[in-house]
Amino acid sequence: MYGEPPLRQGERTGIVLVSRSGDRASAEHVHAAVADGKRVGPLYFFQSVPNSVAGYVAARWGLRGPVVCLSPTTDARRTGLDQAALLIADGDADQVLVVLVEQATAGDTAVALLVSEGDPS
Repeated sequence: MYGEPPLRQGERTGIVLVSRSGDRASAEHVHAAVADGKRVGPLYFFQSVPNSVAGYVAARWGLRGPVVCLSPTTDARRTGLDQAALLIADGDADQVLVVLVEQATAGDTAVALLVSEGDPS
């Protein structure tokens, strides 16, 4: 097992999942289906999986803050940190776990940053 959730009672930790590349395998499948004239369902894998995975992590670890998934066209780290700052400033979270994920042919990467009010960005 993973152990017990490491949070104090009442603490609100949000999750911001950021990926510029998104789920490439699903996007390629949708591209091929459309090119072949096949129907793509209204809620497809690449639209629901980031939210469901982040939601599962939040539930599993007892994180009681908002879950936000973003796919920016600009700097992913800056976008994630800006979103975290907004969640904290608005009072929606005490701290935010920013997860930066990219799929690439040269190798997949993931970085997690835990930020709170007053952290340098």
